[in-house]
Amino acid sequence: MRNRLTAFILTGMVLGVIVGFATNIWAGGDKSLAKDVAGYYHLLADIFLHLIKMIIAPLVFSTLVAGIAHMGDSAALGRIGGRALAWFIIASLISLTLGLIFVNFFAPGEGLNLVRSGADAGVNTEALNFQDFVLHVFPTSMVGAMAENSILQIVVFSLFVGIALTAIGEKGKPIITVIEAMVELMLQVTGYVMRVAPFAVFGALASVVTTEGLGVLKTFGELVGEFYLSLIALWVLLFAAGSIFLGKRMVKLIRYVREPILIAFSTASSEAAYPKMLEQLDRFGVPRRIYSFVLPLGYSFNLDGSMMYSTFATIFIAQAYGIDLPIATQITILLVLMVTSKGIAAVPRASLVVVAATLGQFDLPVEGVAFILAVDHFMDMGRTATNVLGNAIATSVITKWEGMLEVEEPEYVAHPKAPSHTPAHGRAGLELASDMVEEEKRS
Repeated sequence: MRNRLTAFILTGMVLGVIVGFATNIWAGGDKSLAKDVAGYYHLLADIFLHLIKMIIAPLVFSTLVAGIAHMGDSAALGRIGGRALAWFIIASLISLTLGLIFVNFFAPGEGLNLVRSGADAGVNTEALNFQDFVLHVFPTSMVGAMAENSILQIVVFSLFVGIALTAIGEKGKPIITVIEAMVELMLQVTGYVMRVAPFAVFGALASVVTTEGLGVLKTFGELVGEFYLSLIALWVLLFAAGSIFLGKRMVKLIRYVREPILIAFSTASSEAAYPKMLEQLDRFGVPRRIYSFVLPLGYSFNLDGSMMYSTFATIFIAQAYGIDLPIATQITILLVLMVTSKGIAAVPRASLVVVAATLGQFDLPVEGVAFILAVDHFMDMGRTATNVLGNAIATSVITKWEGMLEVEEPEYVAHPKAPSHTPAHGRAGLELASDMVEEEKRS
């Protein structure tokens, strides 16, 4: 079933490009017609993203609370949290630095000679300042946080609930039982939702290619290509760092998380990949109490691809307008981005907002953001997939660091009487199938 889903997603990607290109030719340059047709294609992706948003808040809350409750002591929670943040900070610095190195090496903006006009970039940067970010971390209402899918606020509330359940001991066991049942329920719902993923992938790509055509990749090919080369370098570094801790199992981890990465790449949404990532990390051998705590933190603090994009895009815009930035200023920009990039998952069009805010802070042309909007979706696909990969590696490494990485789940062979679906609680399903086989042998 897992291999079939991967095949279906890849098929959806290819068909999306083909159908989108054919529709773009059929529209014959009529942008209004192309936009209308693209809207119908994108409806498939919108439905999928709505379904994902429907399950993301209860899924994060239930898995995180259950994970904390099963840790047993606050010392373990603090240790794991500290190690996670240490990894996130180091990965952030590496991502930002790589972006800075490669944009200076390739210099994709040189020779464009754009003229500064003072026009509005169309991106709201007011939502991004340190005070507002710190205040945003703490929810005024759990209902409001869930309604807005504010992951960071849900994490904070879940931490309080999970630690409190641990503190009250026996009295909290009935609530823990309910939350564990909620986890199983949400994972089952997740299994249903993920069946829509190939259609969403098709719709998302068909929509973009219908309106933009393949020509946009030629026009901005140098920028997009050099950015992806930079991402490949980051992937190599992440793989090497993961291999130091995971050894040969690093290759197996990549195989396990290929589906979430494909989903993230094709939909340009980290949220869309989250439920599938939980399932695959469980199969890889990461205990639920670890991934349910570390992964939500990573979605707010460990956005490797987005941070590389932030330095790459900021310096690219300066180059495009012929502004020479001394290395000291570039390092200062890097340090500013190190702070402002934290928690950007809660801000709409997060990476563009960060770039626009940084440009304004250093008196660089903010309107330059509009220049890269035409290919931002294609760049967003790469940086989102990188974010997902970075969080998968971080969660697995921290699990190994804790000495809690289990043997990965063996290939699942369905038994006629066994459950047909094995989501993140698949180990239990495998054990049940095995018991059934043994029972038949005895009889």
